[in-house]
Amino acid sequence: MALLRGVWGVLSALGKSGADLCAGCGSRLRSPLSFANVPRWFSSNFIGYPKKPMTSYVRFSKEQLPIFKAQNPDAKNSELIKKIAELWRELPDAEKKIYEDAYRTDWQAYKEEINRIQEQLTPSQLVSLEKEIMQKRLKKKALIKKRELTMLGKPKRPRSAYNIFMAERFQETKDGTSQVKLKIINESWKNLSSSQKQVYIQLAEDDKVRYYNEMKSWEEQMVEVGRDDLVRRSVKYTTK
Repeated sequence: MALLRGVWGVLSALGKSGADLCAGCGSRLRSPLSFANVPRWFSSNFIGYPKKPMTSYVRFSKEQLPIFKAQNPDAKNSELIKKIAELWRELPDAEKKIYEDAYRTDWQAYKEEINRIQEQLTPSQLVSLEKEIMQKRLKKKALIKKRELTMLGKPKRPRSAYNIFMAERFQETKDGTSQVKLKIINESWKNLSSSQKQVYIQLAEDDKVRYYNEMKSWEEQMVEVGRDDLVRRSVKYTTK
């Protein structure tokens, strides 16, 4: 994840939208993952709201990427980022300190500006801002969790009879928008006879069996590798 964040930061820094530096913020970079994610009403009223400063590594990468691209014009950005990461790891502490000091200076200025702006808000605006920040943090946390489970190969949940029918018919229904297709499919489902629906009900039951077996195997593997936190509370396994 740290490498992915580094890649995103560097590419954003050199992209069309990421290369614009905010006025009065020094080298602080525009970033959608800012320290304080503000509501629309807030950002529209405070155009000069500061952006989160670049970390020492992202600042270093931003400087090095154009050099590496010039030396390796046919290389992919992901390959260049790996080389820059290796160069950063080998960089002497004295040279790293230059970037780290610059980040600390920018971060302190950033926090002071955040505090100055928030002091101008009314109590109701502060409550709305804190609520917005919390919602975004929870959403981000859930997204990270979902990605982790996908990477670990967690089985997909079983589909309902209707979902199986919908997936089958959606590809066959060629005309109209997605909304129109869903409406047509929903009407088709309602018009199915009991015997026709039974076919999809049985497929759904088979999918439940598939899910149960795959989850049992997956959770046993998670216990073996020390990830008991991913096992359902109602299920207990013992390591072999």
